[in-house]
Amino acid sequence: MIAKQPYRLIITGGGTGGHIYPAIAVANTFKERYPDAEILFVGANGKMEMSKVPEAGYKIVGLTISGIQRKFTFSNVLVPFKLIGSYLKARSIINNFKPQVLVGTGGYASGPMMLAGAQLKVPYLIQEQNSYAGLTNKQVAGKARRICVAYPNMEKYFPKNKIVLTGNPVRKDIQNSDSKKSLALDYFGFNAHQKTLLIIGGSLGARTINNSILHGIEKLIDANVQIIWQTGKIYFNDIIKQLQHKDLKSIRIYDFLQKMDLVYAASDVVISRAGALSISELCLVKRPVILVPSPNVAEDHQTKNALALVHASAALMVKDKDALNTLVDEALKLLHDDNNCKEFKKNIAGFGKPNAANEIVNELENIIHGFK
Repeated sequence: MIAKQPYRLIITGGGTGGHIYPAIAVANTFKERYPDAEILFVGANGKMEMSKVPEAGYKIVGLTISGIQRKFTFSNVLVPFKLIGSYLKARSIINNFKPQVLVGTGGYASGPMMLAGAQLKVPYLIQEQNSYAGLTNKQVAGKARRICVAYPNMEKYFPKNKIVLTGNPVRKDIQNSDSKKSLALDYFGFNAHQKTLLIIGGSLGARTINNSILHGIEKLIDANVQIIWQTGKIYFNDIIKQLQHKDLKSIRIYDFLQKMDLVYAASDVVISRAGALSISELCLVKRPVILVPSPNVAEDHQTKNALALVHASAALMVKDKDALNTLVDEALKLLHDDNNCKEFKKNIAGFGKPNAANEIVNELENIIHGFK
């Protein structure tokens, strides 16, 4: 039996941009196909999705849920009660909204929603961004109809017959960034005859990358390069204070970057963490990149993400422990190495999957229509 339109879809996931932006990309693509579709997001109260999703034009409901802290705190005692409360609220949300399908992209809120969906016989699809599967997605994979992944060889985490290799959905506006070069340089007040270095540490910022740039700031100023630097909100004020007496006329510092199409368009070389979403975007915009994998992630999966590119001569990698002393030097060297930049741009393009969101929506259609 074919489900009646307008379609109703719940999307859940968050905590970091790596979970949020793929979810928004799927929602946008679904809306393009079905403009009258009703889409509701479910996130975790206090996490960044509660602001980023409404900014993208979607309604979001929050669950009061958090993870277990590594050291003992009183909040750990409350975790079981939050899980039960979130599960009950998830059931209530599903019963009231009556979706035909659920989508989970990982993060705290995903677990209760998918478990409630399974209990209430609502089919769901999960999307895994990394080469190492997240805990939530592994826990709810058993009853998923489809598992959309960005890396091959994910059978070690998920049932093979449910896996579809789609890549990670990314924001559409970044895909034609090369055509916006002049507009981007004007937007940032930059000179077309100078090289531009983009520094991004993920949606929350990266302490090691920030400290490395601070450590080498005099070299960067002396090199006469233009810089776009996203610090993350928690580091921003301290960095501005440390740099208040420096000559920053060619350096633009932000706590968070909004217009990523112009950000990428202006850049010649990028310094970045090796999160799945960042890598997926860099592959599509074809930018030479120095990856600094975070060591504070499960199974060191950012290093695995980075090495996939390094082994294909598609990127450079600087270890977190070496960044303070070597990152700025490596960035300046790459900025002025046109041959290496050309090779990296060519090779990283081979990893891009521009149709990921469309392929995931295809899978959702199949689930809604009862084909899978």
